[in-house]
Amino acid sequence: MTILVNSDSRILVQGITGTTGRLFAEKMVAHGTPLVGGVTPGKGGEVVAGVPVFNSMREAVAATGANAVLSCIAPQFVMDGIFEVANAGIPLVCLYIENIPVHDAIRMCAYAEARGTRLLGPNSAGAVSPGRANMSDLNDNNMRPGRIGIVSKSGTLTYEVIDELHRHGHGESTVVCLGGDRVIGTHYADVLRLFEDDPDTDLVVVIGEPGGGLEYAAVAQAAVMRTPVLAYITGQGSPPDARMGHAGAVVGDDERSRPQSKMQAFSSAGIAVARLVTDVGELVTRTLERAANRST
Repeated sequence: MTILVNSDSRILVQGITGTTGRLFAEKMVAHGTPLVGGVTPGKGGEVVAGVPVFNSMREAVAATGANAVLSCIAPQFVMDGIFEVANAGIPLVCLYIENIPVHDAIRMCAYAEARGTRLLGPNSAGAVSPGRANMSDLNDNNMRPGRIGIVSKSGTLTYEVIDELHRHGHGESTVVCLGGDRVIGTHYADVLRLFEDDPDTDLVVVIGEPGGGLEYAAVAQAAVMRTPVLAYITGQGSPPDARMGHAGAVVGDDERSRPQSKMQAFSSAGIAVARLVTDVGELVTRTLERAANRST
């Protein structure tokens, strides 16, 4: 079944006539993702990558039945764009663009949640269910269908975990990238709950990083799940007050923001923790074996 996106999704690209949106659309079509159209005000009637362009979200939804949006519009238009997605009743939007002001992000996240729209991002690499639908900037050729879920803030680090899974014979059910900014619309625990209800996911890898405290809610959620969860927290050698790539990955004076504290929280809850990213694949295999033995 997978989560968030699958072969039954009907995806729009917001800003499809721009450079980034056009590249996404062409990649989606080339790899079989169910892209049904795009939206750019004033460009309605054009065609990009073989799909129609509409002037508004409401028009696009009425014509295509779209239920997911990848937003690639410029930062100064993003807030109005996300409001338009939510007002059109679309249940999922991935905001790929970064450099969104924090106050704008707070308003967008609250607005989307109030209208029942799940927002990935800002600064999200997106979501992909390999072989079914790819609404992300992750390369289709680097993934394979399987039964391991991944939830992460980072798209780049996710590639390393995927490579480790493949080396040990595993594939991915769905990969979800939350976004690297300080304020994001969907959290680790939200995605873990979705994976818990997915019969096609046997185990979930949580990829955490320095800064913030979203991993602690993931610990609480993982501790009550039937589906096994394991964690890898990057940035273990990061110095205090350094920003490690993402706007939200800041190691401050708060001990809870540090990777070691997050690792300890997972371990204390009985959740397996990989010390190195190269340990993930083997740890997945061992965890699945233990789970299978307990069920027999």
